[in-house]
Parts: sequence; C-alpha cells; structure tokens
Amino acid sequence: MILASHVPKFRKPKFGRPSARSVAVVVHADRTRLIWLSALLFAALALTISGKPVAAQDGAGTQTIKIVYLRENQDKLSPISLLDQPTEDRGFAGAELGIKDNNTTGSFVGQHFELTKFESADPAELIAEAVKRAAAGEGLIVADVAPQTLLKIADAVGGKDALIFNASAHHGNLRETDCRANVKHTTPSYAMLADGLTQYLAWKKWRRWFLVSGPSPEDQLFADALRASAKKFGMKIVEERTFKYDAGARRTDGGYDQIQQQIPKFTQNAPDYDVLVIADEAGLFGAYFPYRTWDARPVVGTVGLYPASWHPAIELWGGTQFQNRFRRDHNRPMTALDYDAWVAVRSIGEAATRTQKSAAKSLIEYMRSGEFEIAAFKGQKLTYRKWNGQLRQPIFIVTDKLHVTVSPQKEYLHRFSELDTLGIDKPKSQCRVFTN
Repeated sequence: MILASHVPKFRKPKFGRPSARSVAVVVHADRTRLIWLSALLFAALALTISGKPVAAQDGAGTQTIKIVYLRENQDKLSPISLLDQPTEDRGFAGAELGIKDNNTTGSFVGQHFELTKFESADPAELIAEAVKRAAAGEGLIVADVAPQTLLKIADAVGGKDALIFNASAHHGNLRETDCRANVKHTTPSYAMLADGLTQYLAWKKWRRWFLVSGPSPEDQLFADALRASAKKFGMKIVEERTFKYDAGARRTDGGYDQIQQQIPKFTQNAPDYDVLVIADEAGLFGAYFPYRTWDARPVVGTVGLYPASWHPAIELWGGTQFQNRFRRDHNRPMTALDYDAWVAVRSIGEAATRTQKSAAKSLIEYMRSGEFEIAAFKGQKLTYRKWNGQLRQPIFIVTDKLHVTVSPQKEYLHRFSELDTLGIDKPKSQCRVFTN
C-alpha cells in the first residue's frame, strides 16, 4: 500500500505559467519524495508478484541473519593532534549503518539482520567468541583485530560455516603467504594504498622520492609497499632515512620549539627530490613534517597527501547522502574504518538479498562465486579477488580536508580490471589456499 503522504506534491504557481527556474526549485525540493516513492513502487512490485515477501515463499517466515563485530582493544600512544582522538564507536558505527541499510532492503523481502559487538583486549576471548558463534550457525564475523589475532580466529573456525571480514588490517601477509580461505578483506592492503598514491605521483611526474619511515613494524611494512610500488611504476627513491621518534614534551612550547629545529636538520643535505614520502602508520611523527622540511617540497604518504579507502569529504557517486546519513546517526564524520566495516556488513546483506537465503553456508558460497558484486559509492561495482579474498576497489587520494583524485588513474590499463593495477595481481600472488 502506498500512502498518499509519500506522493510528491507540486504546487501550482500563483500567477501565470511557471518559469523554468520555479519548476526546478520545486523538483529539487521534492527529490526526496520522488526517491522514496520509487523505492515504495519497487517494493510493491516485488511483493505483489506472489502476494507475499519473496524470501518467505517457503513458509519459513522472516529470515534472521546474525552478524558479530569483534574488536580487539589495543594499547596505543595518544595521537599527535587532539582532533584525532579515537571514538568509542569507531568501525562499529559503520557496521551499524550497514545493518540499517540491510534491514531497509530486507524489510521488503522477509529478511532481518542483527548486529552485536564483542570487544576485548584478550585475543583468547575473541577467539572463543568466534568459535561459539560459528558453532551456533552465526559464523558471519566482521573483525577489527590485530593481524595475528585474525589468523588465530580464522584457524579456530576453520572447517566450520564461517566467514571473517578483515576491516582494519592492511598487512600484506594476510593476503599472501598467510592468507586464509575463510577471510575476506574489505580494507585495502598496504600494496593497494601505495599503488594508488604512486599512480598519482607518476601522473604528476613527481618521480624522485625522499622516503622517511618510522621504527614501528607497520611503518616498515608500508615503507616496503612504497618501495615495491616505486619499482613497479618507475619511481626513484633518491634517499631513505628512519626517523627515531621521541615523544618528549610535544605539547609544550619547548617541545614544539625542539621540533621546529629537529625536522629541518633531519631533512637537510638530501639529494634533489620532488616529494617527501612519509611512512608513519602509527601516526606518531609524520604530521610534524609539512612546512618544517629543509627544502620546500610536498609531503605525501601517511600525511599531507595520502591514500584511503574513504574520506569524510567524499561527495562523488551519491557519497553526499551516504555521509549525511552516517553523520545524522552518529554525529561525526565517517572514517575509513567505518566505511570498511560498512562494506563488510553490506556484502552479507547483498548476498542474502540475491540468494534469498539466511544460512551462513549459503551466503558464504555465493560471496565466493563469480556472481557476487556490490555497489559501494565508488562509481563502479566492487568484487572480491578470487585468488586472495581482497576487495577490488578504487583508492581515494586525499588531504585532511578534501579528496584530490581517485586511483587507478586512467592511464593505467589492465587485461581484466583496471582495479587490479592496485595491489598484488594474480600472476604474482603467493596465496595458494583458493581453488578458483
């Protein structure tokens, strides 16, 4: 039944014929009603095909799909900027929006999605929760955990009807030598992020790099990805240095005065370069470099201009309404972690809608098939790579305030998908656990 209140109402102009401008204003004002009306008409058509929800035709009633969000609480140093304090609902907020979107569609086809969160600083507790869920037939897991914990969870539920979505770990080994057949990666790998950035630097002809990396393992992993990407796309690293981070008194006048002296000295006497590339995954020192280097050069990498799966300022391809819905629900911008968790939950929802099934086994089989694809506000369909479970996706190249471009750049072609110019392509993959 379509309510009259949902039908768009166009006002008759008070005098004379309506101008083109007045009609445009009215149409713009009623755009939301038009979109809602279209959704209702589509739903009504689906429901009237057989007089009842398609997914409930077998007499089973509403199907319930349960998803668990696992988060590992890890001790980390405070970020440099007070603007970057982590929120309590980081990541999980994106999963909540995904559930809301799933249930919007599910209400038309007799499906209901439930999301619960389990968090702990103890990996053993997270593993036990995953095993319990899988044993109960609820093996659809969104994981925001450390790489080693992810592998232990995957091994613990191996052989069961369980599928884990890695929403936070960029580590390449999870897609390569340590890949698992029951893990999909919605967050991009370090290689994908590095390639997305490098393609744009190549387009800009900023080919000579001064690479600065931090001492943490993640810093070194991203630095490794940048080196591989530089070789892949013909860049030249003219100098490499490791920045020894010392927190000191960074929030006092003396601390900042020390930094102002330290950074120019650290970057002095480097060979001529086009761009300073920072690998600071821990976020502990990179933000100090812009405007403090000895030579006046752009700063890119993890600060300045950086690659990301999502950004709070994205407006392309329907991104504005997507961002507005998230902000309305959570009163803050959407981060890349929120987005990657949203994609994971929406992947489950898309599989359930397409198959009209709720069993974890059926959904997992469909998501592993060549038929699966998902729309995710990136201008094209996204799919999972069959050889390592990584989500193919464009990478945004952004600053703190705006997006600058989207990779892959149009100059980079590929035999099958331009998205496979980002990250490890099938011929070079070391993952051997997938059969197709």
